[in-house]
Amino acid sequence: FKVRTLTQSLLHCFYRTSVKNGILPLFFRIHLYKGKSAREALMEKGILEEFTKMNPYNPSIKFNSDLAQIAKRPLTNDYDLTYYGIISIGTPPQFFKVVFDTGSSNLWVPSIYCKSFACSNHNTFNPNASSTYRATSQTISVQYGTGAMSGILGYDTVTVGSIVDTNQIFGLSKNEPGNFFHYVGYDGILGLAYPSISTSGATPFFDNLMRKGLVSQKLFSFYLSRHGRAGSVLTFGGLDPAYYNGSIQWIPLSSKTYWQITVEKSPNCEAAALSTAPPCRPYYIILYYIILYYIILYYIILYYIILYYICFLMSVFFQYSVNCKNIGSMPDVTFVINRVEFALPASAYVLQTSSGCSSGFSPSNYQLWILGDVFLQEWYSIYDRANNMVVLTLLSS
Repeated sequence: FKVRTLTQSLLHCFYRTSVKNGILPLFFRIHLYKGKSAREALMEKGILEEFTKMNPYNPSIKFNSDLAQIAKRPLTNDYDLTYYGIISIGTPPQFFKVVFDTGSSNLWVPSIYCKSFACSNHNTFNPNASSTYRATSQTISVQYGTGAMSGILGYDTVTVGSIVDTNQIFGLSKNEPGNFFHYVGYDGILGLAYPSISTSGATPFFDNLMRKGLVSQKLFSFYLSRHGRAGSVLTFGGLDPAYYNGSIQWIPLSSKTYWQITVEKSPNCEAAALSTAPPCRPYYIILYYIILYYIILYYIILYYIILYYICFLMSVFFQYSVNCKNIGSMPDVTFVINRVEFALPASAYVLQTSSGCSSGFSPSNYQLWILGDVFLQEWYSIYDRANNMVVLTLLSS
């Protein structure tokens, strides 16, 4: 892993070589902003528990390969998505906040045709106000964890940073059942995964950039700032040496769908449950009391059923609580990926807010880890379409 291949060397020195020879690299920086998550918004309104009962939280459902229709489910109810950027669609431009999502492939924004409650407080696209809009007869229908969205597909000019794509297909939402999108801080989603999971066969935004030669390299990269609401950057077509330092770790994809990799070793339940809450698997203890009288056993079973239910509610609604004073003494959580250890310190996986501290690990029913911002804030991440790899390198100081 310490030895660079030719491809690694070319990638690493591309920026310096291009500038030295007077060649302007075709890569573009898009500034990202850390907004309020849906979880925070719901907690502030005091309706998180009620909302989650109506809309069960399962952030990994869209990645479950056992579901036959998973390719048609690129959206999910991500309560903790917070990073978004500004794009424009149409002529003159209409502006939207979007999440740049490596777990989906479609570009989608609300439209003026959407009368759902979820659209009522967001920017909506008006095709009649754009001189470059081109309608199609195609429809789009996407299922996600809290309901569904449906609408139409159209073409228009999409501008992201200084990139101008004059003929990009995108979805215009007409119906969004459920309330989830009403509480998020962004308007739509710009998917950056592979075209194989694109709903209705729509060409993803980054695939259009590659096909038209609008980027020098077939890759994009993320720097997610740990501090403040500003400072995060998405770079299309290259990597920014200002943000990384040290050896580059190349990780091959296990599937050309999502940016999916194989984790050889991940924290087990005991290592991940760094909580001061009651243990969430108490039913084993019941076995020790089988010999007792039925009445005693009844109350024991009842107690642990209640305890289990409380643990379930805490894990779903509030994540696992952590004593903020213990962060300095808590261990690293280590993932082994492609024979390389990636260690997360407690300062990374414990979320600190004005109301206290909680674990950044969310429960899942699947053998799957979603390495989201808790993980990615520790690394400069590069998504290489040319070689079908994810690249991780240490952040510069």
